[in-house]
Amino acid sequence: MAALTGLERVPARAADPAARPRPWRVVVFVLAAVYFLVPLGASFWYTVYTPTSGLSFSAYGELITAEGFARSLALSLGLAAATIVLVLLLALPAMLAVRLFAPRLRPVMEVLCTLPLVVPPITFVAGLSTSLRVGVDVLAPTPFWGTLIAVQNPAFPLVLVLAYVVLVLPFVYRSLDAGLRTMDVRTLVEAARNLGASWPYVLFRVIVPNLRSALASASFLTLALVLGEYTVASLLGYEPFAVWIVTVSGSKGQLSVAVSILSLLLIWLLLLAVSSVFGREKRK
Repeated sequence: MAALTGLERVPARAADPAARPRPWRVVVFVLAAVYFLVPLGASFWYTVYTPTSGLSFSAYGELITAEGFARSLALSLGLAAATIVLVLLLALPAMLAVRLFAPRLRPVMEVLCTLPLVVPPITFVAGLSTSLRVGVDVLAPTPFWGTLIAVQNPAFPLVLVLAYVVLVLPFVYRSLDAGLRTMDVRTLVEAARNLGASWPYVLFRVIVPNLRSALASASFLTLALVLGEYTVASLLGYEPFAVWIVTVSGSKGQLSVAVSILSLLLIWLLLLAVSSVFGREKRK
């Protein structure tokens, strides 16, 4: 039968040479592991060992009762959630509209969305603080004065959400653009519209399910940026998680490093969980 068909059974290992491990891949993996794990291990050793008292995990025990820890972490998580929702609601419909109705504007939109990478954060926050200070005086006789004061509420500063949307926009744009390039947006939208689907239905039931990986990537990039952002929040006078870590490091160095390690591990675990979930969905 093999002679008649001209086909022979080839062993799986010989049929797929790429399946064999290559030495350069092992070397790259080991170097990457050393690059990431050695600083992390050194930081962990610093948090658990002192020459005077020896080995102790007291720094991690102080996290629960540390003043400002829960408040700053909750503030950063709330800011991250609000930033994720707002930037996706702004970026995704705009990118779909450009792709469907004005494809010639794609280069213009790409330049506008990546422009925050060119502007240094210190310059951005200097202009933002100046605008807020001048805006209070200019808008004092108008009803918008109360709105400007409300967005600067220390309990939940919406001005930080607006600033973070600008800072994270290039990363969100790249993630969504990569996801949109893998699907035929025009065909899906036209098919759904011809079947009588409304635009909200098309967006949330047709486009979003096909962009789960891209949306997850954009969300976690936003989460990582908000949890680690220091310049804007510090210069505007707020104390989210990153600013609290720097403040504590002046008096409790081990505690601040312990918090940094735990936050880094938390983000890594979330990324691994999401990648594994979406990996199983693709295999199905």
